[in-house]
Amino acid sequence: MAKDHGPSVKDDEQYEKLREQGESKEKAARIANTDRSTAGKRGGTSGSYEDWTKDDLMDRAREIGIEGRSDMTKDELIDALRDH
Repeated sequence: MAKDHGPSVKDDEQYEKLREQGESKEKAARIANTDRSTAGKRGGTSGSYEDWTKDDLMDRAREIGIEGRSDMTKDELIDALRDH
């Protein structure tokens, strides 16, 4: 049986599975709070981070608050954005 992660997590079982897979607490909570029946149907298409310029990656990292971004290489920025 899944533990109760409080009112901020709607689907405790899904949250725990995502955490076991290595997802961050924030990402696991965000996914666990999405209705399973519509989660895969949302969203559009976006270019791969590899196609972005380093400046664009820096701007996105700044928007979401990734620390240490000024010292990161393009590959490190991509990893940080994907792990956020």
